[in-house]
Amino acid sequence: MKRAPLNIELVRMFIVAAHGNLEEVKRLVIEEPALVNSTINWSADDWESGLGAAAHTGSRDIAELLLEKGARMDIFTAAMLGELNIVQAMLERYPSMIHAQGAHGIPLIRYAEKGGELALPVYEYLKSLTSEEAVL
Repeated sequence: MKRAPLNIELVRMFIVAAHGNLEEVKRLVIEEPALVNSTINWSADDWESGLGAAAHTGSRDIAELLLEKGARMDIFTAAMLGELNIVQAMLERYPSMIHAQGAHGIPLIRYAEKGGELALPVYEYLKSLTSEEAVL
């Protein structure tokens, strides 16, 4: 059975909240569970999900909540969360992802920076790849 599309204003509220407002994210997900995987196109092909918003702002608590609720893990979130094995596996299989950009054109390595100390191994790994690339 096909669902009706989500209200765009509700999606917008959710994604704005996912930039750092855990309590609002919780409230909105209770109100509409389908928000967990919703996305918005801010403009010029600048797509963002709630998980992406949490990842690029370093909002670990929101990212973990959304993943527990069924959000789809991506390389950007894995980098911010410090999931080195996931990031390595993806880059070994798809090396060009080192150049991937998330919402707002944010480079992959910046997500690892936002993850702080827990993501330091990912940051160092990504830095080593970009340093090697610069030498070539």
